[in-house]
This record gives sequence, structure tokens and C-alpha cells, in this order.
Amino acid sequence: MNEELDPVIHAPARLRIAVTLATLRDGEDLSFTRLQEIIGLTPGNLITHLRKLEDAGYVTTVKSGSGVTARTAVSLTAEGRAALEKYTTVLRQLLDSASSD
Repeated sequence: MNEELDPVIHAPARLRIAVTLATLRDGEDLSFTRLQEIIGLTPGNLITHLRKLEDAGYVTTVKSGSGVTARTAVSLTAEGRAALEKYTTVLRQLLDSASSD
């Protein structure tokens, strides 16, 4: 097998972000603050990981409002959902091949 795990998703924090967002239905999002609470990262770390996922086209972030009412919505794109599905398929294949040796 020559398929490799996607290095963008493979980082533990980014994998947790992608899996968390994948639990949402299409069109749904999480606020940055709520995602931070769930994942347990500092704001700076979460921003860094979201930027890498966004650069890959796997998540979108949309800012709305200003001041106290500002909200950043984070959601998984269709490309991100497909990348996560491919990642899990490749991981399962790796695990299956390791257990059959």
C-alpha cells in the first residue's frame, strides 16, 4: 500500500479539531470559543492549527460582529470531510495490515 496519512490532519491537535467539526451536520459550525473549550488548546495554538487546516482547504472561519458581540464561526468544508474520511480509511488499512502480520 502506498497511500500515506495526510500530514495536515495527522497532527494530534488538528485531528481532534477535524473530528470535532465532523460531528456537526453540513452547514453547522462551532464558535472559536466553544471549539477551544472542547479541544483544550490556548487561543494562540488553536489559531495556528486552524490556519494550517484553512490553508489546506479543510476548514473555514467566518468572523461576524465586533467588540463584545464578535464571533468567529469554524466549520469543516466538504474537502475537509473527504480528507478526514480518506485519513481514517488509510489508518484502518494500516492497522489491519499490522494486525495480519
